[in-house]
Amino acid sequence: MTARARSPDNQDELLEYRLSLRLGPVHARQRLGIEREAEAKVFGQDHSSFHLENWATAPGFIRLCLRMAGMWGRGQSNSRRLRTVHNRFHLTNLPAAFEGYRILHLTDLHVDMDEANLQAVLREIAPLDYDLCVLTGDYRKLTWGPIEEALDGMARLRDGIRGQAYAVLGNHDSVRMVPALEDMGYRLLMNEMAPLEREGQTLYLAGVDDAHFFKVHNLHRAGDEIPAGGTSVLLSHTPEIWREASHAGYDVFLCGHTHGGQICLPGGIPVTLDSDCPRALGRGYWRMNGMQGYTSPGSGTSVVNARLNCPPEVTIHTLTRGPD
Repeated sequence: MTARARSPDNQDELLEYRLSLRLGPVHARQRLGIEREAEAKVFGQDHSSFHLENWATAPGFIRLCLRMAGMWGRGQSNSRRLRTVHNRFHLTNLPAAFEGYRILHLTDLHVDMDEANLQAVLREIAPLDYDLCVLTGDYRKLTWGPIEEALDGMARLRDGIRGQAYAVLGNHDSVRMVPALEDMGYRLLMNEMAPLEREGQTLYLAGVDDAHFFKVHNLHRAGDEIPAGGTSVLLSHTPEIWREASHAGYDVFLCGHTHGGQICLPGGIPVTLDSDCPRALGRGYWRMNGMQGYTSPGSGTSVVNARLNCPPEVTIHTLTRGPD
C-alpha cells in the first residue's frame, strides 16, 4: 500500500497526505481512525480502564470540592511553583563519550491549560544546562477538539528549549499535531529510534506512540535496529509498558502520564495514578527487571489546574558509568 500520488484537495486531505508520507499509510490511517472513534470516551479501548480527564463534569466537581475544602487557591499556587529535580542513571555499558550526558525531561505540559504554568516552565528551564531535551507527551489540555492553542504553546516552548528536542505523543495528543510540531523543530519518535552520535560513539534513543488510551505503541519497531549491547533510552508517555520494555532490553525508561497523582493525600500518597502499573512506578526513580526508569510527575496539570502534596517538576537526568 502506498500514499496517494495526486495532490490533496483541502486541508484535511493535505494533513492526511503528510501523515501518510511521514508515518506510512497504515500507521497514519490507524491512528487517525482510532482517534475519530475513541477520543473523548470515558472508557478506554479495553472497556475496563476509566479516564477521568474525559468525564465532562469532572473539572467543575473537583473545583467545587477544593473550594469547599478551602484548598483551591493553594492548589492553583502549587501548580505554578515548579522545581528542577536532578536524577542520575548509573549505566555500566554507557559509551565513554556520553559520561555526564544530561537530558532535560519535560512531560504532561498541557500547555493550553494555564498560561501562568507555561510561563513558569519557561522561566524554570531558561538557566538550565543540558545536552538534549526529551518530551514524553500530553501537550494538549483536552483529549479531543481543536489543536491550535496547544500548538501555539508548544511553539513558544520550543523557542525556550536549546538544541535538539525529541518527543513522543500522549493520550491527550492528536496525531494531527505531528506535522506542525516537526515544523517547529521537535523530532517526533513514532515507534522509531534515533541514534545520538558523540565522538564516534552512539547512544540509542527510541520512542513509542501512546500506549495508554490509543494503544498504538510498537516496541519492536522502535528497537529492532538497536544493536545487541547498545545503550538505549526509551521514551514512553506512560509507565504501563514497563514489563514489555524491560524484557525488550531497554536500559533506561523515561515517562510521565501519572502526574504523580496531582492531587495527593498528605505524605504525597496519590488518590489515583490513572495508570495500570505498580504504585512504585507512579513517581520518581525506579528499577524493574534490570531496567532503570523515571516517572516524572510532570510540569502541567490535567482536569483542573491545581496540585496538592505533589509538586510539579522539570527533570535533569545525568548518565554516568560510575557506581551506584
